[in-house]
Amino acid sequence: MPQWADLTYIREINICMMKGLSATDSFNTEPTSPWRKRICNESRLRWEVEICGEEFKKDMALIDPQHWCNFTHFISEYYLFTLCTENKSNMVDCYWPNPLVESYIIRIHKHFFSNCTMEQVEWVDPPDDTLAVLILVPVCLTLAMIALVVWCSKRSDLLA
Repeated sequence: MPQWADLTYIREINICMMKGLSATDSFNTEPTSPWRKRICNESRLRWEVEICGEEFKKDMALIDPQHWCNFTHFISEYYLFTLCTENKSNMVDCYWPNPLVESYIIRIHKHFFSNCTMEQVEWVDPPDDTLAVLILVPVCLTLAMIALVVWCSKRSDLLA
């Protein structure tokens, strides 16, 4: 039966082998201190996100307001705004997105994009001729497949 000291020695050898160390290398087998969780600094995050918003407002002021509903006209500005909020969140040890940043982004959307509603699409039925074709083609194909299976099964009985 192995002794406790033997098991510890074997464990140290395994650690060396896993790390690619030789028997002459020194190493520390003491456990490392656990990672300390940082707390989100929400008051600083509010201030930092406000800086991102001010930059976005300056950038949007350079774009004609009639183009605010066309994303292709301000996609790079919006990307920089989003990237800024993400970086600022990480800088103050907050995850992203978080409710505080989301509420600020919603305020930005309400300010710039509140008049960007899409027209309602009115759905209409296709003409009766088109509808009849769309219904009858799958029904006829299904009946043809059933007839083909029945015919093949009767024919295999004659051949066997």
